[in-house]
Amino acid sequence: MTRLPDIRRVRAWLKRGEVIAYATESCFGLGCDPRNAYAVRRILALKGRPRAKGLILVGSEFRQFSRFLAPVPIALTRRFPHWWPGPNTLLLPAARRCPRWLTGHHDKLAVRVTAHAETARLCHALDMALVSTSANRAGQRALKTAAACHKAFGRRVRVLPGRVGRRRTPSTILDPLSGSVLRA
Repeated sequence: MTRLPDIRRVRAWLKRGEVIAYATESCFGLGCDPRNAYAVRRILALKGRPRAKGLILVGSEFRQFSRFLAPVPIALTRRFPHWWPGPNTLLLPAARRCPRWLTGHHDKLAVRVTAHAETARLCHALDMALVSTSANRAGQRALKTAAACHKAFGRRVRVLPGRVGRRRTPSTILDPLSGSVLRA
């Protein structure tokens, strides 16, 4: 397991609106503080991703998403252990105060409690969820190594050392309220 980076330094980078690249379940991800509109715009520009699509938040525990979500019915929270921690992204109703830069043109927010040990340790140490989107330009292959992230993004992204998990495909995206699967 890769050593956790200096959390004070990572926290300072995120506060300044920096974008980080970090290892996830299937690839390196681009991340930032989800409360920072400037940082989110930087990620969208780096990827060439339209704002309307919305973004995923990843965390080490559900409470890290609470400020962004509407109250979740108890019956649904009882089902969370079926999906989490794991490679399942759930679409849940966004809070009224949830920034549109996270939801895009949707009324739901995509959230995932990760089972990837390094990502979970990072979110736990920061005590916050992170934006999590694959490290690549939209439509291109996701990057699998820190070296590939350095080459692709140079100094525009702070690359954290880490090992990508064994999963070959991105997380499954599902809407537990409707039962629909948007990405298998």
